[in-house]
Amino acid sequence: MWAIQTTKYTLAALLASMVIGCATRPESISASFVSHEKYMGQSCVELSLSLSDVRSQLTKFSSMQDTKANVDAATVFFVLIPASKLSGDHAGDVAKYKGEVEAVETALIKTGCKRAGSIS
Repeated sequence: MWAIQTTKYTLAALLASMVIGCATRPESISASFVSHEKYMGQSCVELSLSLSDVRSQLTKFSSMQDTKANVDAATVFFVLIPASKLSGDHAGDVAKYKGEVEAVETALIKTGCKRAGSIS
């Protein structure tokens, strides 16, 4: 009886550690710090273009990260190993571009542009 109980706990711990190792969903990734100072010399038009560019990159890497999380869920279910443990994920890129978006939005406000994304 004791061996069955121990086996159950060991299996539960193993499964929990595998699930914890899965790729993080993009919405759960915090932004990395990026200083808005690098954008302060830009005009409102340039800032708007920069914002569009970094949002596009954020969307791209968020989609790639979401795909990694979905693949991890499937591979853990079938083979007990998250695929991102073998191939890596895009969490660093998502955090970077979230930080870039925040930096450009801050620069837009500090330079007196009417609102993030507007052209003055």
